Amino acid sequence: MSAPVSETATQALQEDAPVEKPPRGTPWWANQRIGLLLLVVLLGALFGVLRPAFFNQQLVIFPLLRDIAMFTVVGLAQLCVLSIGHMNLAVGRMAAFSMMITGISYDLFHLTLYSGLLVGLVAGTAIGALAGWVIARTGVNSFVVTLALDFLLLGMIPLVYTSLTDNAAFVVKPPGMRELRNYSLADVCVGNVCGSPAVPQLALFAVVAMVVVGWIYSRTRLGRELLMTGSSVRAAELSGIPTARRVITAHAMSGCLAALAGFMLAVSTGSIKATIGEEFMLPSFLGPILGGTLLAGGFVSIWGTLIGTALTSVIRKGLDLLGVGLESLNIYLGLILLVALSTDRVRTLLSDRSVLGGPPLTSPPPPKREGEPR
Repeated sequence: MSAPVSETATQALQEDAPVEKPPRGTPWWANQRIGLLLLVVLLGALFGVLRPAFFNQQLVIFPLLRDIAMFTVVGLAQLCVLSIGHMNLAVGRMAAFSMMITGISYDLFHLTLYSGLLVGLVAGTAIGALAGWVIARTGVNSFVVTLALDFLLLGMIPLVYTSLTDNAAFVVKPPGMRELRNYSLADVCVGNVCGSPAVPQLALFAVVAMVVVGWIYSRTRLGRELLMTGSSVRAAELSGIPTARRVITAHAMSGCLAALAGFMLAVSTGSIKATIGEEFMLPSFLGPILGGTLLAGGFVSIWGTLIGTALTSVIRKGLDLLGVGLESLNIYLGLILLVALSTDRVRTLLSDRSVLGGPPLTSPPPPKREGEPR
C-alpha cells in the first residue's frame, strides 16, 4: 500500500504543475451581428456617395426607418416559430386576416384607432393559435399546415372584402391614423427636448415588440422552454415541458406579431385592403436568418433580426434610388445577400483558425516519483 502524500508535497506538486490557460474567446470582428452592422453602415455610406438624396430625411430616411420597423416586426413573427424549429408560411395572410377584422371594427362598430388595433391583435393571436393547435394535434409539419392556411385565407379574405366593401378596401379611417403615419419623434417633446424628425412614431411599435419578445426569450421560463423545444422535442418532453402547448404558444405569438405588422403597414399606406401582407413572407425569413436565428430552432437573435432587416431594406432602397428595375433589383439583392452570408462563413472560419492557432492547451505532466531522475 502506498504511503499518504503529505500536505507539503501536494502543495509542491501543484506549484510545479503548469497552469492551463483558458481558450481565447471569439474576436469581436467575427461576431455575426457586428459584421452585418458594419455592412449596413458601409452600404449606406456607398449609396449616399452615389446618390446624395439617400440622406434626405423626409423623402428617404423617414420612410426607410418606417419600413425597417415594420419588417422587423414581421421578422419577429417568423422568429417566434423558428425558435421551436417550425416556420410560418401564412405570416402575410395572418396580417391580412387581422386587418380585415380591424377594418370591420372601424367600419361597422366605429372603434377608436387603438381599440381596433387590440381587436386585430386578438384575431391574429387566435388564427396563429389555431395553426399551432392543428400542428400539435395532428403532428403534420408546420410547412404543410401554414401553407394550407395561407391558401385558405387567400380565398376567404377577398370574399369578405367583396361582400362588405365596394372597392375591396375599408374606407373608414379612425382619428389619429393619418397623424400616426406622418408624425415623427420631433412631435414628441419632453420639456424643451424633442426627438429626431427622421424617426417615425411607428418605430415605437417595433421597439416595444423587440423589448417584449427579447424579455420573453431571455428572462422568462416560457422563453427557455420554447428554445428547449426547438433544440430537442424529445429532451424537452423528458424534462417535463408541455411541448404541445409551447407549439401553440409560439404560433400564437407569431400571429399576434403578424397582426401588429399588418397594422403598421395599413397605417403606412393609409388603407386597409385585402392585399395587406402579400410581401411579408420573404422578409420574414431574411431578417431573422441573416441575424443569426437558427432554422432548426433552439437559438434566436432579436438584435440580429433588426440588423438583418435593416440590411435588406437599405439594399432595396439604395438600388431603387440608383434606378435599378424591379427584376434587376431582385437579382442584385439576392447576390448581395449571398455575399453577406458567405462573408459570415468566412469570418467564422477565420475565427476558428485564430482560436486554434493560439498556444496549445497542454495537460500537466505526471508528477515525478521520489528517487526518479529529473
